[in-house]
This record gives sequence, C-alpha cells and structure tokens, in this order.
Amino acid sequence: MNNLLNKWYKNHALVYKILLFIVTTLFIVYLFPKTGKFRFSFENGKPWQSEVLLAPFDFAIKKSKDEIDKERRDIESNASLYFEIDSKINEDINSEFLEGFNHVFKDTLSFGGKNTVLYEKGKSFLNELYSNGVLDSDYNYTKDKSVILMESNTIKKQLQYGDFIQINQLRPLLEDYFNTSVSADDRNKMTSLFFDIIKPNIAPNLSVTQKNLEEKLSQISLTRGSIEKDQLIISKGQIVEDEEYNILNSLKSEYESQVWNTANYNWVLVAYTLLVALTLLMLLLFLRKYRVEVFLNNTKVTFIFFNIALMIFLSTLVISYNSQYIYVVPLCILPLVLKAFFDARLGLFAHVLTVLLLGFIVPNSYEYMFLQIIAGIVTILTVSELYKRANLFISVGQITFIYIIAYFAFFVIHEGQLTGLKWETFGLFVLCGLATLFVQPLIYMYEKIFGLVSDVSLLELSDTNSKLLKELSNRAPGTFHHSLNVANLAEASANEIGANSMLIRVGALYHDIGKMTNPTFFTENQSTGINPHDELSSLESAKIIIGHTLNGIEIAKKNNLPDRVIDFIRTHHGTSVVYYFYMKEKEINADINIEDFRYPGPKPFSKETAILMMCDSVEAASKSLKEPTTVKINDFVENIINKQMENGQFLNADITFKEIQSIKKVLKHKLANIYHLRIEYPE
Repeated sequence: MNNLLNKWYKNHALVYKILLFIVTTLFIVYLFPKTGKFRFSFENGKPWQSEVLLAPFDFAIKKSKDEIDKERRDIESNASLYFEIDSKINEDINSEFLEGFNHVFKDTLSFGGKNTVLYEKGKSFLNELYSNGVLDSDYNYTKDKSVILMESNTIKKQLQYGDFIQINQLRPLLEDYFNTSVSADDRNKMTSLFFDIIKPNIAPNLSVTQKNLEEKLSQISLTRGSIEKDQLIISKGQIVEDEEYNILNSLKSEYESQVWNTANYNWVLVAYTLLVALTLLMLLLFLRKYRVEVFLNNTKVTFIFFNIALMIFLSTLVISYNSQYIYVVPLCILPLVLKAFFDARLGLFAHVLTVLLLGFIVPNSYEYMFLQIIAGIVTILTVSELYKRANLFISVGQITFIYIIAYFAFFVIHEGQLTGLKWETFGLFVLCGLATLFVQPLIYMYEKIFGLVSDVSLLELSDTNSKLLKELSNRAPGTFHHSLNVANLAEASANEIGANSMLIRVGALYHDIGKMTNPTFFTENQSTGINPHDELSSLESAKIIIGHTLNGIEIAKKNNLPDRVIDFIRTHHGTSVVYYFYMKEKEINADINIEDFRYPGPKPFSKETAILMMCDSVEAASKSLKEPTTVKINDFVENIINKQMENGQFLNADITFKEIQSIKKVLKHKLANIYHLRIEYPE
C-alpha cells in the first residue's frame, strides 16, 4: 500500500496530465456533430473540384428547403376555411322582424296594403342577407378564399369568403336596397329596425380549419425522383447548379445517415476519438520536447488545453446555429493569449492544431483552414508589446485585412468574376476583429484565475510608484537606486539577445526587496558611515547577507508577486559564496565550512535570470572601481562573468556563449557611459 502511495505521489503530475488529456479528448469528440463526414466538398455555383462522381447506391432526391417552403405556402394559401352556421338564429330573426315590424308600423297588415308590401320587401332582404350568412367582423381573408360552410359537423355548401355579409356592411346594403322603392321616413324606420334585430350567424371553426391544414401539410413529399446506383451525378470541372446541388446534398445526407447508423456508430466514434487524441498528443509531445518548463507545470498545461477546447466549443456553437457565421468566432484570440503568457512558437503551434480539429466540422474546410492559419501567422508576426493598446488595434486591423484579402482571392478563384460577391461576409470579418479586441480583459481574467503573468501585469509591476517599490525606496534608498541601475543594464542586455526585457526589468526592480528587513547591513544603505558588521562575526554577517534572498521571497509572497518575478529573487545569487566574509573568517579559522557562506540557490534556470545575475554582480562591484578606464572596465566585466561561468552558475540556463559575449559587450558599453570623465569646470 505504501509503495502504491509513493508511486502516486511521485507520478501524480503525469497522472493528472493523462486525465486532462482524456477529458479534453472526450469533450471535443462530444462537441463534434453526430454524423459521418462526407468526403467531398462543394458549393452552389462553383466548379466541382473532385473526380467524376457516380452514385454509390440508390437514393432519393430530396427537395430543397425553398421547394418545401413554397409547397407549404401554396397549401396554406389554397386551403379551405371552415365556418359554422347557426340556423336557429335565422328563425329567431324572422320572428323578431315580424314583432318589430308590427311595433314600428302600427297599421294592421293587410293584403295589398302599403305595410304589407314593405313587410314582404323587408323579409326578402332578410332572406337574401342570410342566404349565405352574416359575419360579426372582417377576418382579413381574400374575397376569393375558399370556404366550407358546416352545420353540426355536416358540410352544407362550399363558397368564397366574399359571399359572406359583414355587420359593418349593413348600412350601405340597406340604403341601396330601399333606395327608391320606399319613402325616406319608412327607409329610416326599416334601417333602425334591421340594426336592432340583425345578428351574425356565421363563425369560423378554427380547430377544423387547422386540422385540415395540418393534414394537407403532412402529405407533402420530401423527395422528388431518385438516382440509381452508378448513375453519373457530376463530372470534374462542371459547375454545381441548383439541380446538381440538390442531388449532391441528397447524397451527402443519405451517406452520412448510412455511415452514422447504429451499427457503425461506435466505429465512427472511435475514429473521431483517435484523430482528436492524436492531435492533442502532438501538443503534449511539443511541450515535452521544446517547452519543458510549461510541460512540468500542470496549471499551464490545463490553461492551454482549456483555451483550445473553448475555441472549439464556440465554433461548434456557432455552426449549430448557422454555419454562415463561422467567421465571427475570433479564433486568433488563441495565439494572442498563448503568446502573451508563453511565446509565439507555442501560440502558433496550438492555433494550427485547433484549426486542424475544426476542419472536421466546418463547411468548406480547406478555405476555412487556409484563412485561419494565415490569420494566425499574421497574428504571431505582428503582435508585439500587447500591453500597448495601439499595438493591439493595429494588429487586429491587419488580421481583419488579411481575412478580407484571402476571402476575396478565394471568391475570384471559384467564380472567375466579382459578380455575386457577398459583402456581408466582409462584415463578419469586421465583427471578428472587434471580438478579438476582447483579448485584453480576457488576459486579465486568465491572470486572476490561473495565476499567470502577462506583459500587462509586468507593466503595472514596473511602476516605481507601486506600494512595495515606494517602501523599498524609503527604507533602503541605496538598494532602490542599485535596483534601478541593474534594471537598466538588464533590460539593455535582454534586448541585445532577444530575451523578455519587460520580465527582466520587473525582476531586477524587485530582486533585492529582502534587504528591507535589515537595510543598514548592506553598504549601499550605510549613509552614516557606521557598519553594523563590525560588531558581528563573519559567520553571522554572512547569514544576514544570505538571508536577504529568503526574506525577499517572503515579502514577495506577502505582496502577491507572481512566481515568475519571485524566481529572480530566488536565483540572482545562485549558489555563489559570500566571498568577503568567507575570506575574512578563513584568516581566523582555516577549517571553516565553505557551505556556511554559500547562497542556497537555485542557480538561474532561464536566460532572464542568468542576465540578472550578471548585471547584479557587475553593477554592485562597479562601485569599487577607482579611476575607471575602458581597459579597467573591460577586465572588470570579464573577470566577474567568467568567474560565474567557472563556478557553473549558468549550467541550468538556456543561454549560449555567444549570448554571454553579447551581454558582456552591452555591460562594458553601459559602464563606460556611466563612468565617463567630465571636463573640469573652472571655479
């Protein structure tokens, strides 16, 4: 059991990477569309680029969405409306008319009398009015709309919507009907009477109408014709017209449904998993071989995998909504983010792998992959000093311009002309560029979540008005001035060999903050001329001097400085010896242990930490130069750095002899400028 636990503790980082690898692979495969992949790419109106295509099996030609929509519209426009008639209202109206007529016209009805004629005329109008029916309102149907009249679920007759009378049409009908045949007084009485008794007897039956419509819609055929096996579908170079486009879409749909059936589901799933796993494995191998520091840090590996999965998730989300908007996804955020936290090579490598994965699911995969890879390369080449807002805007503008140029070129290649150019696609590229600007707040969020450091944070830390540096300048002004000088030397050296100048400047500013604990024990802060080391033994003095690195680490962690900055505090003396006190003690005691006078390390393990060690030693020792000359400065720099090399301080740093020589040259030049001779001014 103990052996098992020991193995777990020893290999837990590797186990975590394996689990992360598996989870990311399964997540990406889950996002992929659950269909087979048709191996041919085609677009409507563009030439067929592949070989001659024969039907691999029998399949039906599916109607296009436009065709089906047209059929639906035709059925909806021609479908009959169902209305219900209430015959009892007719009977009630006749009774009410007789009663109302006797009330309005007091004279007894007599055959041949005036009132009798008027009554018969009114009754005739009623019969004509209710011959088809009266509606309560206008339902905004066309007059020629077919209508089926029903009573008690029995069809009575078929007519048109315009045959119905609406209540609001009653007055003009009455005036027209009784225009000349009766007096004005009788016409007004009849009009008033009819307005009192007329009621609508027709109402729409929405349930039957809807049921009938749905029944007819359900009978729409989704196919038209069929293609037999080995029948020619399209030849190479032939333009994909509407008919060929529908046939190819039908073949694609049938092919994908056949491939991704129950029998083949697991096999296709395994194939997708293998491809995704292979892609992510390439990333891990790249990190293992060329970015060991990143590979050993599980947080950084998680961060890289998370960003790749996020880009794929956003892309699949857009594709599932509408694949035409795929270019809105700001994929160039990925190389921007990775370059901000790591380096350009890693950013481009991860970007290319992500584009390869997206090639499985995007339409016109070749065109998409070409555009995105070119845009990624431009992103890596153009973006520098991301913390400068102007640089980001310029880079995003260049990326958008490259998108537009590449898309334009592809369109001309396919079409051979500019007619039909989709200008709205250019708008998608502009939106993509605007979305890419979100990288700034995104980097800030990633810094807080994953504990990483970007150039933006380094810029904030380099501000000498920050709380910690102000405290350093107040408590240990000599150390603060020394740190500024080291920062300038280190930054110039870093620029010379292509190291991270921003990172090394920040590291130089904070590398001696541990001296704030005992500032007067360091000569640069002894303004009074009193040296407290005079009252201590050499061993005690050495412990205080050595302790400033540990004190610095403690102060840095209390103030939440990033680990990348703390590395400079930890390594700026490496495993060197406090030589002054060692030799002083050796004069007294020849049997002393040199390890008691040695810094705990570790040795510098990057170009930046190695540069800081050189600059710190040179700047500190330069204060002892008396009457400096060019020859003295040259010998001085050579001796200090060569001694560090002899002691093996740079063995763990990825720095070459050539780069060390370049750094020496910079330091010599800078020191020569610092210690230049001034002319003697007359008194």
